[in-house]
This record gives sequence, C-alpha cells and structure tokens, in this order.
Amino acid sequence: MDAFSFEPGGSEAGIESALRLLADKRRILVFTGAGVSTDSGIPDFRGPDGVWTRVDPAEFTFSRFMERSETRRRSWQMRAESGILDAEPNAAHRALVDLWKSRRMLAVVTQNIDGLHQKAGLPRRAVVELHGNALQAVCMSCRTKVPSRVVLERVAGGDLDPACTDCGGILKPDVVLFEETMPVLETDRAMHLAFDADAVVSIGSTLGVFPAAYVPIRAVETGAVLVIVNQGATELDDLADTRIEGPAGEVVPELVSGLVRRSRRK
Repeated sequence: MDAFSFEPGGSEAGIESALRLLADKRRILVFTGAGVSTDSGIPDFRGPDGVWTRVDPAEFTFSRFMERSETRRRSWQMRAESGILDAEPNAAHRALVDLWKSRRMLAVVTQNIDGLHQKAGLPRRAVVELHGNALQAVCMSCRTKVPSRVVLERVAGGDLDPACTDCGGILKPDVVLFEETMPVLETDRAMHLAFDADAVVSIGSTLGVFPAAYVPIRAVETGAVLVIVNQGATELDDLADTRIEGPAGEVVPELVSGLVRRSRRK
C-alpha cells in the first residue's frame, strides 16, 4: 500500500501513485459523492460548511416529509434555493466522460442527485444513482413522475405544498430521504459492478454513508484496488491503496488525462 499524501501540494505524488496502480486496469468503477459537484456550485452535505451544519437532517426524514405539510414546504423551498436545476458540469464530470470513452470505465456509481454526470455527456446506462435524482419529482400515490422544474414553478407561484395534478397525492423529490429504503434495482446493479471491477476510484465522498459505502468495500473485498480522491479524511482511508488530497475539479482531469495518455501508448 502506498503512503498517503495529505499535505497541500502533495497531489502530484498521489496522482503518480494512482497512475501506477491503475496502469493495467480495464474495469474501473468510479464512485462519486458531493465533492465532485462542489465546483459546480452545489454545496456538500457533511463537510465543514456542508448543508447539515446549517440544517438539522432530522427535520427532513421520510416520515416527517409524508406527515407534515410544513416539512414539505421547507423541503421544496430549499430545493428552489439550492440552484441544483441550473448547475453545470465541471472539469471533473467532463473528465469522467473521457474515461468512459477510453473504454476503461465500467460505470459511475454516484451518491449525488444532481444529474451532472449525465449532463456532462455520460449515457444513462453508465450512471447508477443510488440516492435518486432531484431533477424529477414523484407522486407517492400514483407514482407519476414530473420534472422538478415544473413543481418549483408552482411553488414560486404560491403553491407551497404542491400536490399531484393527476390524483392529488403528495409530490416528493425523487431522491432517497433519511429513513427511506434505497432503490433496489440501482443498489443491486451497483453491487454487481463492484464484483466485476478491478479498481475503484472514489471521488469526493467521505465514504461514511451506508449502505452506499458498501459498494467500494465490496469491490476491495473481491480484489479491486482502491484509489481515493477527496479533500479531507474519509471513513475508508485504511482500505485505500493510495489517496489523493485535493479538489476533484483539479485532480480528476489530471488523473484521467494520465490514464488516457498511457492507454494510447499501448
């Protein structure tokens, strides 16, 4: 296992270490968290200035959302203020499209709900969204799905707790709330990808949210190498083969560029 590089300015050594580890890997699974989208203006959740330092997550559990109109009103207002619908992919998202095109990447398994991997150019089949997608809402009664932008337009017009226009049921952002069950199909697919991977590159995740973090753990258990790219320590640093300290928007393009260059030489 390579020595970790936590010091500022130490990312070059980490990238070189990662390039050596990934040189012969052809089934790379990428695992992303909020840190891959911060350069797109979307705040993370668990960092020093994350969303949950300002808002109590216990107020936004699935049961409270279903039971309390006030929770739903606050939730939709937070969505409107987040800017997530207008966010654009950053250099890290675009670099992962290049990795996909190199045919060395199995897929991206993401904890993010912003849809930026697809917006950057990854096909839908290449992205597994473990926590849903905030760009759409779902009726909890008839399961009709509608664009979140349409729902937020109703909120802006004064309908602060918008109901389904088809059946009158509760509309919920199509994301996994606290207490809510993970989507079965996506979770199963992520675990199958983990079994098939010969390497995992985790980007911008504290790797402390379960069951999502079982994906890289399962890959390591089946023999995959683990490369972690993050600003700050993660819960799985002790499992990593190397770790790169730095912002995803700077580190990932350099890492992918190195991998693609080395692929072309072969």
